[in-house]
Amino acid sequence: MDICRSTDAMRAWRRDAGRTALVPTMGALHQGHLTLVARARDWLDRQGGGRVVTSIFVNPAQFGPNEDLDKYPRQEAQDLDLLRKAGCDAVFLPQVSDIWRPGAQTHVQVTQLGGILMGRLRPGHFRGVATVVTKLFNIVQPQAAAFGEKDYQQLTLITRMVEDLDIPVTILPVPTVREPDGLAMSSRNQRLTAEDRAAAPVLARALDHAAESVAMGTPVSLLRRQIRAILSTEPRADIRSIDIRDARDLSRIAVVGGPVAILLAIRFGDVLLIDQRTAHP
Repeated sequence: MDICRSTDAMRAWRRDAGRTALVPTMGALHQGHLTLVARARDWLDRQGGGRVVTSIFVNPAQFGPNEDLDKYPRQEAQDLDLLRKAGCDAVFLPQVSDIWRPGAQTHVQVTQLGGILMGRLRPGHFRGVATVVTKLFNIVQPQAAAFGEKDYQQLTLITRMVEDLDIPVTILPVPTVREPDGLAMSSRNQRLTAEDRAAAPVLARALDHAAESVAMGTPVSLLRRQIRAILSTEPRADIRSIDIRDARDLSRIAVVGGPVAILLAIRFGDVLLIDQRTAHP
């Protein structure tokens, strides 16, 4: 497995790489990330072969001034070992100064999708996401890139951005990978206290119930109240947002008439967890 620690090194590797699929991450890898690597490999195999590149970059531009950038887990040696075992071909490990050069003035912003839901809770977050993903696409020049459905708004936003800007990258959605108790795998889970980790599966219980209710034709207003009632049974869960949106474009809906995305943002202590479920009536 090749390790590229600069833009120049990544571009030099890319010149002879042929068909490539990218897995963008911020490190602190777990089985969910390795599932993205496997999805990228599967796509390449279906195209006749190619190489998987995983990027590891904790992107400061998507963290707000009072968020947990400094606390975000970093475990490079463990990450590289996991990626070797997963059969990754190359890892892009740039420095912050390599991605965010002094004096840079250009940003990418998906205006509507970037300003709602998590974008409302975390102003500027999705501008940082869209810009860094665009830069990764320009540096690595992959034919495909894998993104997890757990960050459903991010997935929707990146898909929209690729379409709007005619970026020649196929976006590969990957279903959420969960722990045995239902908690969505996330690097942030490492920062939960033992008590908060025990409480966090309430998100999955609320989403399971919501998906069943959508299938039964429950009205949106009642569905939201049911989700809140389940989450409220866990006193450690600080409800930040409960949203039920059209699964295709995250637009508001008053009535369930097609596939919906149920999106939760819940804080446990100082850790904000997000989770989602798509459901059909």
